[in-house]
Amino acid sequence: MLIRKISIGGDYKSNAMHYLVGQEVLGGSYSIHLIQQDLESESFKVWVERENEILLWKEFRSSMPISLEYNINF
Repeated sequence: MLIRKISIGGDYKSNAMHYLVGQEVLGGSYSIHLIQQDLESESFKVWVERENEILLWKEFRSSMPISLEYNINF
């Protein structure tokens, strides 16, 4: 299942950081390409892209409060 959005932090509405696939980041120079769950390292990885370049930008360990939204295609 594809992850559409990840929110990091204990208070979803006021203090959490939200990352959404397609969102511009790093001053608009990159956009979020993929949010991936890595079962081996028990983490979530956020990949960014610019032109033909895709880079790992952030990694969150599952020990942090995390909320996920998945892509739902109707």
